[in-house]
Amino acid sequence: MTDPIADMLTRIRNASAVKKEEVVLPMSGIKYNIAKILEKEEWINKTEVIKTKSLKNGSSVFDELKIVLKYNKDGSPAIKSLKKISKPGCKIYVSKDKLPRVLNNLGIAIISTSKGIMTNMEARKQGMGGEVICEIY
Repeated sequence: MTDPIADMLTRIRNASAVKKEEVVLPMSGIKYNIAKILEKEEWINKTEVIKTKSLKNGSSVFDELKIVLKYNKDGSPAIKSLKKISKPGCKIYVSKDKLPRVLNNLGIAIISTSKGIMTNMEARKQGMGGEVICEIY
């Protein structure tokens, strides 16, 4: 897999399109941080790390990321759009003055900065630029 973050976003998009309650995907630090931001900003209900035994070799255990999706009262997904901005072949970097505004600040952009992964609003407060990972609204 060349882009695990794009895979994560696609799994969330597909699961919410068919009204699944949760998504389970391979664990990594950056995926966990992105999921925690989505949870903090109330785009998803819950994020947790679960331990899973291997099917081939019952003695090995590995971590998976479980994301519980959020839906509105009418049954529509809370996340309307989940779009990857930086791609492996074309990274998009922005300065602190050019941080994106998503849907006039109704949505968020997730930025990878030198102080970690944060939303565009947090990066603006701290006066930092970085790589734009994705946009959510």
